[in-house]
Amino acid sequence: MPTGESVATERDHANRPTTLRDVAALAGVSVATVSKALNGREHVKAETRARVQLAADKLHFTPNVVAQGLLTGRTGTVGLLTSDLEGRFSIPVMMGAEDAFGLGSTSVFLCDARGDAIREQHHLRALLGRRVDGLIIVGDTTNARESLGHNLPVPVVYAYAPSADPRDISVVSDNVGAGALAAAQMMSCGRSRIAYVSGDVTYAAAVDRVEGATAALRSHGLELVGGEALYGAWTESWGRGAVRSLLTRYPDIDAILCGSDQIARGVLDALREAGRDVPGEISVMGHDNWEQIAAQSRPPLSTIDMNLEEVGRRAAHLLFDAINGTVNRGIHSVATRVVMRGSTSPS
Repeated sequence: MPTGESVATERDHANRPTTLRDVAALAGVSVATVSKALNGREHVKAETRARVQLAADKLHFTPNVVAQGLLTGRTGTVGLLTSDLEGRFSIPVMMGAEDAFGLGSTSVFLCDARGDAIREQHHLRALLGRRVDGLIIVGDTTNARESLGHNLPVPVVYAYAPSADPRDISVVSDNVGAGALAAAQMMSCGRSRIAYVSGDVTYAAAVDRVEGATAALRSHGLELVGGEALYGAWTESWGRGAVRSLLTRYPDIDAILCGSDQIARGVLDALREAGRDVPGEISVMGHDNWEQIAAQSRPPLSTIDMNLEEVGRRAAHLLFDAINGTVNRGIHSVATRVVMRGSTSPS
């Protein structure tokens, strides 16, 4: 029968958090060894580390994050600041980043600046006040944005929209490569009279995609129908209007590249109204792989996927590297990929 003292000890232990001393007693090692083992320090034998971890698991030991932060200078948290929380482009980037952070047991504080510079500064101060270990800034367009500067106390990585300062770390989709990939896919289908209907010319991504497509065509002795891309808006109505103009001037076109899936759906609508067979007569390819549009188009739309979750994952890994002292400055590009559906086929 347990003594009153042992019962009291058991009761006290049940009512208080497990400590390093408890883990050390169960594992049969010193408190210092437990601390080193659980924090991944060197000079701890593998068998000792395993025994400490087993003891910690049995006691459901949770490390004191604040205490660890005081010892390491880190809090195990990062800030993720976006200007477009509802955007279909920024959300996949954030999902990829959070996946990567989750693998390292890092917590993420998410803030939405809504495209407001004042709100962004407010969130920035709040995140730094929480002593985050680093920041990822997710843009709302692909255009370069103003840098937050180099006086911040933590590393910063810019994702989707690069920083205008080449000394910063940025991760983007390879839009030039995406244009080349789309053109190459059309040529592999036997298409040679290829037009390009793009979006707003003030968007860097629109110009970059056309540049990539033009270079790919030239490498095969071809050029865009009409000698240049048609720039307009990122809308279905622009796609419809542009195609009507193209069919009037160049009725023998056999492929149309589009700067976005929204434009492409308008293109498909106009071709169907004109009685043109897609993909029999004319192949069509979009850009973005926006599932709600691409999969529901008639026919389903072949498109370029920007690999935005990988952009987020790459940003997280670059931030980890920077936190650990390895700073990889400049713009890092992530390759895109073709998603084939029913709007393209061999001629």
